[in-house]
Amino acid sequence: MSPTTGTATEKATAPGSASTAEPVPTVSPAASTVSATSTLSATSAVSAPHDASPSSVRQVRSTATRFRGAVRRLPHLLVKGATRSVAIVALLLLWETAPRLGLVDRTFLPPFSEVAHAWWGLAADGQLADNTRASLVRSFSGFGLAVAVAVPLGLLIGWYRPVADLLGPLLEVFRNTAALALLPVFVLLLGIGETSKISIVVYACTWPILLNTISAVRNVDPTLLKLAKSMDLSAPRLFQKVILPASVPVMFTGVRLAGAASILVLVAAEMIGAKAGLGYLINASQFNFAIPQMYAGIITISAIGVIFNQFLVAVERRLSSWRVPADA
Repeated sequence: MSPTTGTATEKATAPGSASTAEPVPTVSPAASTVSATSTLSATSAVSAPHDASPSSVRQVRSTATRFRGAVRRLPHLLVKGATRSVAIVALLLLWETAPRLGLVDRTFLPPFSEVAHAWWGLAADGQLADNTRASLVRSFSGFGLAVAVAVPLGLLIGWYRPVADLLGPLLEVFRNTAALALLPVFVLLLGIGETSKISIVVYACTWPILLNTISAVRNVDPTLLKLAKSMDLSAPRLFQKVILPASVPVMFTGVRLAGAASILVLVAAEMIGAKAGLGYLINASQFNFAIPQMYAGIITISAIGVIFNQFLVAVERRLSSWRVPADA
């Protein structure tokens, strides 16, 4: 025992002292250091799991924030969905009740429930899937070829004035010729097989895309062009950075019109010499007086058109994300 420790103990236990307190142990500096180190190690060991993965904490907070935002937007989304669907629901109710009340002849316009039952029957036996697949292959093939041809040609005509002067009269002749008016010509030249049907779709889809692409290139904001030229951009870079992005909105207007035309024109083409397709299904149902099946084919075409249009709208928003929203 050290002298210091002994003196302190003697003072604490001396007889006759006024205080009877218990002796206070004294800790050496080395022991104090070891104890503090052990305490810090234990504290860090406890808190280590919390500090080891801050990204997980941020992820949890982000998920909670998104969940609260979705909950807050839910009433607005429900009201918006109800507002958009009320007209469709009203049409279906009118379709269901008008034949049952005798307002129209249910032989030629059966109630919607009978049409839905017929649609389900066609879907169950595979006829609807087979005919839809045949139509989609023809429609998308013609649409894809039209986009591949019309977009580059429209950019070329809209950007180079000599090319526009050369092809302008020819474009005016064909743009005013309806695709269905040329359907017999396509059948005579290409036969009644797949080639004529895809070709008529290509012809019908080319003109909306081509004309809107030409208009988009010619109507690019002159201020953007002057600003880009002042930065000494080369012609390819100017075309890539200014012309193409500015042309996307108007160009996609033509693409969406072409998407609708690719389905509508194909249905008419499938009514002549086709052995499969939604147009064939509608035509065969009419000849066999299977009216519910005929309306089931029409509803399927409408649903495909709506879905395809929404897909093109999503692609347009993706490609033109640089635009500032109108309500911003």
